[in-house]
Amino acid sequence: MTVKIVQKENEVLHQPAKPVAEALFGTPKLKKIVTDMREALDQEDDGVALAAPQIGLALQIFIVSGKVFTPEEDWGTNKIKPDLVFINPTITKLSKTKMEMEEGCLSVRWLYGQVKRSTKATATAYDLEGKKFTRSGSGLLAQIFQHEVDHLNGILFTDKTKEVKEYSPEKAK
Repeated sequence: MTVKIVQKENEVLHQPAKPVAEALFGTPKLKKIVTDMREALDQEDDGVALAAPQIGLALQIFIVSGKVFTPEEDWGTNKIKPDLVFINPTITKLSKTKMEMEEGCLSVRWLYGQVKRSTKATATAYDLEGKKFTRSGSGLLAQIFQHEVDHLNGILFTDKTKEVKEYSPEKAK
């Protein structure tokens, strides 16, 4: 069965997600949710990250595709890095420097707009086994952290942009 990405009309995208219960860490159920998220994300050539609400689950989980990280960041190998999984994430630090950045969303298909985001961000979260970690990023990764945490708070980028443009799938490629 193919996992579908829900679209902007779906109520789950407009409400805060619930934290993942401690008892769920390390379980096949949690691994299945993340596998479903990866499957949904992998179906979209232009997707770089996905939050659980985007597959209809009001849980505080997002994943960042390994394709965001260039092979040079992988110490000289040509392998794509694995996807990063963030469970119950919080943004712990944002740079004061902000920039207007073009954004789109797999749940708001073919609409794009400029959103003012911090250029650097640090997120603390848990992995599948419940181990706490902190990850910092700048540029695209900082933008992803902020966009995905917005999803977990029931906020779409279209709630933050002043002007929305529509591009057909042909133009987006």
